[in-house]
Amino acid sequence: MLPRVKIQFLNGLLGTVGESPDGLLALVCGASAVTGKLALNTAYTITRPDDLAGLGATEENNAKLYKHVAEFYDEAESGTKLIVYPVAATTKATDICDYTKTAEGYARDLIMRQNGALRGIGIAGVNSGVSAAGANGLDPDVLTALPKAQQLGEWATTELYAPVFFVLEGRCYDDSKELKDLTSETCNRVCVTIGDTVASSKDAAVGTLLGRIASIPVQRNIGRVKSGSLFPAEMYVGARKIDESGSTVSSIFEKGYIVARKHVGRSGYFYADDPMACGPTDDYAHITNRRVIDKAYRIAYDTMLEELLDELELNEDGTMQHAVVKSWQQTLENAVNRQMTASGELSATDGEGCQCYINEKQNVVSTSKIELTLKVRPHGYSRYIDVNLGFQVTTA
Repeated sequence: MLPRVKIQFLNGLLGTVGESPDGLLALVCGASAVTGKLALNTAYTITRPDDLAGLGATEENNAKLYKHVAEFYDEAESGTKLIVYPVAATTKATDICDYTKTAEGYARDLIMRQNGALRGIGIAGVNSGVSAAGANGLDPDVLTALPKAQQLGEWATTELYAPVFFVLEGRCYDDSKELKDLTSETCNRVCVTIGDTVASSKDAAVGTLLGRIASIPVQRNIGRVKSGSLFPAEMYVGARKIDESGSTVSSIFEKGYIVARKHVGRSGYFYADDPMACGPTDDYAHITNRRVIDKAYRIAYDTMLEELLDELELNEDGTMQHAVVKSWQQTLENAVNRQMTASGELSATDGEGCQCYINEKQNVVSTSKIELTLKVRPHGYSRYIDVNLGFQVTTA
């Protein structure tokens, strides 16, 4: 076995060498090639909507790609990097996410070409041959893509040390059918969004969601009211405006999908929350926790890689000396606190937002293995606020 650093995610703990590009996302979108300019199955880095024009992609010849990119930059500032990966519109999301498919045009190829830099991948405008929902209220391809995307995300994490999450387009949403409940799934690296900026659309506003994610720090909820409303002036689920779809929005949300909503007394639209396609008791059941733990993973990997195959001062029984253990612990904690706690991405006490523990009884001579436990402290989120309101009366 090659010498290596291995990091294992802990779960069940919540009870329910440069700047890190935390918002670097990719959009895999069905598109049409433009001779001499836009080639399918090729990654392009853009920083503003006008960059599409340089690739020959317009609203006329690539309506969906143009729409998603424009809506991305309605949320994210011009200058924000977005990796655009056009594919044939007939390609299925299930195939795109299949980690066994290594050729150009599939997500694994995109991840490899970006050398692990991607934090998230949105998939939209594909499987164009299907225009109606299946028995579970969506294009069946969306639901079969879920476990494939999860598997690909896990592969990227364990093999490339490059954790990534996926945003799937909830295509062909049909409110007359019973929507599949995603809270019974185990895909904590995948989320599905429903609703669009166009009435009666078979698509979903993936560009808007990606733009909001790219514009906020890793610990911030996409539905945070203080961050302001989403850019679109109108948003729909099916044929009806979200304004008129309170019960439908509630039902979609309760089944684990990302959907926009209205708040009484506020203009514009806001995301209801940021659920992943898994049960609510999973530690990584929200995009916020997924992004936070993934960033900590990358920091831990980069920090510990420096120690790989280094000499260690040992005690007579083959265990690490106390000073070495403390040095390792401090080095890792300092790295996380410097890159995350200091910028408010972790909850902190006296500037400390994480804790590293190393069992000093490990016999390094006999195993050549050192196990560490790193725990980071996430933020809490005020999802439910109850106010007890009454009169204050003083009687004589």
